[in-house]
Amino acid sequence: MKVRNTFLEGVCIIEPDVFFDSRGYFFESYNEKKFLELNLKYKFVQDNQSKSSYGVIRGLHYQIEPYAQTKLVRVICGKIFDVAVDIRKNSPTYGKWFGIELSDENNLQLLIPKGFAHGFSVLSDYAIVLYKCDEFYHKELERGIIYNDPYLNINWQVPDDKVIVSQKDNQLPDFQNAEINFYYNN
Repeated sequence: MKVRNTFLEGVCIIEPDVFFDSRGYFFESYNEKKFLELNLKYKFVQDNQSKSSYGVIRGLHYQIEPYAQTKLVRVICGKIFDVAVDIRKNSPTYGKWFGIELSDENNLQLLIPKGFAHGFSVLSDYAIVLYKCDEFYHKELERGIIYNDPYLNINWQVPDDKVIVSQKDNQLPDFQNAEINFYYNN
């Protein structure tokens, strides 16, 4: 298992060791011991899974303190463009985003710690996404930022006329008006 850091401190790409043979492939998608050896000290308590069709954008979502969530995102089937946005006030990368293609072919995973908003767009006919969380879901603490915020200017890699967004996500505030209670501590 390899870890590649991104320019957003704490957001990293996990590349599992994949073993191929005539039957297909095998890999460990998560191994607590290996994560601890790589200094990724998270205790995951909940798995979430979604299935979405091409053009769906989910996000940008996060849960505020005291029950913020770290997420480990991977794709079981299909292909997505996965995005993390730094929402830690006073961070040198506050308001910056990182995006990466995750698929059932590249088997990459994105680790998104507390203090980041998360979203993804579906680039294949459909995608099944699984993500682990280190905190339980608390509906009263869920927050978000509108996917097409002009300040963030995220390229979701889906033509505007093909974008599908839930009514709930379409009503999220812009970045400047989002409720954020994360602070950068270096």
